Amino acid sequence: HEGSSTMSEVTIELKTAPRDRRFPTQNQTKHCWARYLEFHACAKAKGQDDPECDKFKRWYISLCPIEWVEKWDTLKEEGRFPGPE
Repeated sequence: HEGSSTMSEVTIELKTAPRDRRFPTQNQTKHCWARYLEFHACAKAKGQDDPECDKFKRWYISLCPIEWVEKWDTLKEEGRFPGPE
């Protein structure tokens, strides 16, 4: 005899950065780099909590390996980041 149990469905929506025609190949390294830079430029201009900047952060997080982001964040903190400030 099986007890009655109700299974509820959970829908998970996965999102990533939208397609960018500047980066047409499967290798998304440049796309990752561009979104990381776009976020930091936006955050510098509008503040990190601005909703416009949030999309760039979501996009670079979905594109970039976490090891890269951690390294770039460390370099930024140390004043040695090779990209624009």
